[in-house]
Amino acid sequence: MYTQFFGNFLINRNVITPEQLITAISKESTSHLKLGTLAMYHNLMSASEVDAVIAAQKQDHKSFQEVAVRGKYLTKEQVGKLLTRRSPEYLLLGQLLVENGTISNSDLEVLINDYEAAHEILDLDLETDQKEQVTKLIRHYFKLDGFRNSEVYETYLDLLFNNLIHFIGPDFTLLSPILINEFPTQYSVIQRITGKHNILSAIDMDRTTAIEFASRYVTDAFEAFDEYVQASLEDFINLHNGLFTVNMSNNYGVELQLSPPGAKENSLLDFAPGAISYMFPVMYPFGTINFVLSF
Repeated sequence: MYTQFFGNFLINRNVITPEQLITAISKESTSHLKLGTLAMYHNLMSASEVDAVIAAQKQDHKSFQEVAVRGKYLTKEQVGKLLTRRSPEYLLLGQLLVENGTISNSDLEVLINDYEAAHEILDLDLETDQKEQVTKLIRHYFKLDGFRNSEVYETYLDLLFNNLIHFIGPDFTLLSPILINEFPTQYSVIQRITGKHNILSAIDMDRTTAIEFASRYVTDAFEAFDEYVQASLEDFINLHNGLFTVNMSNNYGVELQLSPPGAKENSLLDFAPGAISYMFPVMYPFGTINFVLSF
């Protein structure tokens, strides 16, 4: 999940556009971290040294490892350790942006340092307690400190983004959340959660995006927007909210109930007076999905 937060950090810094980010993310599954990127991240080489080795490679037609060891930038022992050392997922995203010319290695070096400092990401976080780190990122990203029921927001969003990764795919970008008083729907599937916390949840997108979302969810290819696509969207939100209610029961002793999912299209979604309501846009290569959460 780190990659999705790093992508939003880059957008908010005006380093890249959402479209450039999506293009890079779509290449992650067929790419791998290179030795120079690893050496720079783990402070064994500077960005300028990595660039110097890459330039020498072009002349010598040798591997990065051969040139780096020959030039005494790295030892063979350091190379071996780098190839087995754990590194964050967002490092690959940064490398892809360097490779396509969007940023330089020097830019990446600064951006990684700024991102990790802003989110208090330490080397230890790569090895242990991933759940706590993701919760901290969600709290920082959505600025939930001081919100009424902030722990419920955190629990819901943590589960939502993990379910997106698991059921739809990790190739998404989180755009900045938007505080809303009402919401004009495209095609929305809505489900209410009742009990100690009364929550309105909705997943909204246009019909073309819905076809691809549903296709990914059921691992089948839908050709048109029909009752099967609608049923798939309803099943996703019902599954997610069902898991959320189980987590609330197990972790907080709070029992919640679900209403059957319903749908709205091209109409206004209203919220209860005094409710805190947010839209969370999530951009996939095939379109943008808006998640609405109102307490």
